[in-house]
Amino acid sequence: MARIFDVIEYPNEMKDEIVHRFPERGIGDYRVGSQVIVREAQNAVFFRDGQALDKFGPGRHTIATANVPLLTNFIGKAFNDRTPFTAEVYFVSMKEFADLKWGTPQPIIVRNSGVGLGVALLQGFGSYSIEVSDPQQFVTQIVGTDSSYMMDDIDDRLRNMLLSKFADLLGETGAKSNVLEMIGLTEELGAGVRAKAQPDFAALGLTLKSFYISSLKPSSKSAQELRDMGMLDMNVYTQLQAADAMRDAANNEGGGAGLTAGIGAGMGIGNLMQNATSGGMQQQRAPQQAAPAAAAGMPSVMTPADVAGILKVSQEDVMAAITAGDLKAKKLGNAYRISKASLERFLNE
Repeated sequence: MARIFDVIEYPNEMKDEIVHRFPERGIGDYRVGSQVIVREAQNAVFFRDGQALDKFGPGRHTIATANVPLLTNFIGKAFNDRTPFTAEVYFVSMKEFADLKWGTPQPIIVRNSGVGLGVALLQGFGSYSIEVSDPQQFVTQIVGTDSSYMMDDIDDRLRNMLLSKFADLLGETGAKSNVLEMIGLTEELGAGVRAKAQPDFAALGLTLKSFYISSLKPSSKSAQELRDMGMLDMNVYTQLQAADAMRDAANNEGGGAGLTAGIGAGMGIGNLMQNATSGGMQQQRAPQQAAPAAAAGMPSVMTPADVAGILKVSQEDVMAAITAGDLKAKKLGNAYRISKASLERFLNE
């Protein structure tokens, strides 16, 4: 026979424990007259056969028909004498769980109208705090029959909820503000995330007490990473790669991160391109002349985009000529480079 408990209490000495089941295993046997001791910042919820029954707040309580009416109705007449009844008691911590950390594992794409590529990659970090608002709902919805439920058990789920609301709010804000303006709105964005997430937390029996953004900044991504994310078309990607190659050649440096490192935010890339390619890609910024006349001012090494501008055709036409073997080009990784001599032969054929 299971042990009969005359005093039911749990000191809750583990600071990250949200719920503790009593007893931890099996089902407890209780009597009318048993004492339930609920400490400050605790609630105790009785369960029987998977159904939540009565709840006790802080204080010392004596189990009696008057203060556990739902339990009495559920068990019936057997409850009215000293016959033991079976149930489980869940002690729920009602304190505020503070200084919980959140962060964006991957950059969030937002609009950046009028600046660079017109998009930005933002990363944010900060903290949040929660508390249980409805202990019965929280145990029913989340905890189940676990003997102990810790903050770590739900932390990932809560962070995913917050990041979803954060990304949604950045998208809405980006339609009206650029990245620099958004970085100055961290307090307003934090309040917005809290308001958006509150209904989802309430559905779990929780309250989101606070949500703070301690850092919101552009992410550093290379041209290749941006292309892999589907943010760059082939034309822009080729131009950025060409800017890398030309700058490295001018500086006579081998390797390195190149000009495209750090453009993930999409901020100022127009100026970067202009400075990096000045004198080397002038044909892209001036009205194009007929192909033979333009050939005289061609750079020694060009991209398919450069050649398309000189010939006044699409980049796809240039790639088709390369694929057919009519226009000789050197392939470097996923990019093509065409020499001035190759283009002149192509024009004279």
